[in-house]
Amino acid sequence: MIGLAYSTMDPAGSGVVNYIASRIKLDRSSACKHSVECYEAKNAVLAGFSEDVLHFDFLDDTMPVNVEFYIIISRHSSEAGVKSYTVHATGNFSGEALYGGRPRELGISHPTVAFRLLRGLKSSATRLGRSEYEVSYEATHHGPTSLSKPLVFIEIGSSNTEWSDPVNHVVIGDTLLEFLEEYPTLPECVVSAGIGGGHYPRKFTDLALSESVCFGHILPKYALTYLDFEILDMMTSRSAVAPTQIIVEKKSTRREHRELVEEYAKRRKLVLKYV
Repeated sequence: MIGLAYSTMDPAGSGVVNYIASRIKLDRSSACKHSVECYEAKNAVLAGFSEDVLHFDFLDDTMPVNVEFYIIISRHSSEAGVKSYTVHATGNFSGEALYGGRPRELGISHPTVAFRLLRGLKSSATRLGRSEYEVSYEATHHGPTSLSKPLVFIEIGSSNTEWSDPVNHVVIGDTLLEFLEEYPTLPECVVSAGIGGGHYPRKFTDLALSESVCFGHILPKYALTYLDFEILDMMTSRSAVAPTQIIVEKKSTRREHRELVEEYAKRRKLVLKYV
């Protein structure tokens, strides 16, 4: 079973779930403890909570025990005002946890689920004529980080105008409905960890959309100061599917970063590629 979670205070998450409810039969359920709303579908449970999604560290205790992984439907904020549809893993690379989770802790990524959702977003956005929206991975950031099961965020960015737009609810909703219809079938891809690039790592996104390469955790350029073997171990171990390679955006890294990753890849017998 798949656990879909959202905040009832979020117009993006609630809007998407309302759209899903208009498309398929959802039965009210008591399976989600302490939830405001709880519905069940054929192979999923949809749970709405009053808390902000950054603080959903309680999902292990409130969602049914047979849930395999979580997909959190959320809004995305951007100071630059980028219109976007994004997916990402969660975690804090630094010794601070300003936006939920714990310091220097990564959630469990699910690279193959994120890969399918990313490609689904691209397809839905194209079909609905949303060419002005960027479809992208985001670098690993914010909480929750301590859940025992994998999780993927799927988001609408990046202001209330976009969060409340019914067409955007269709883009995300159709992507999720297609995913639910296909699961447990997931596309094959070369699972990778990403180093470098911006918060929207466009080179990694382009690889995933054009080749069978998928990403779990992505450490961006602005977090390179925290790069060490411990972080790399978390990026590779805190994943539903273990990465077989590390991909580094060469332009955004310095020599000391590349040498550290090269030594790590050698020790762990991982393929290392530069883009």
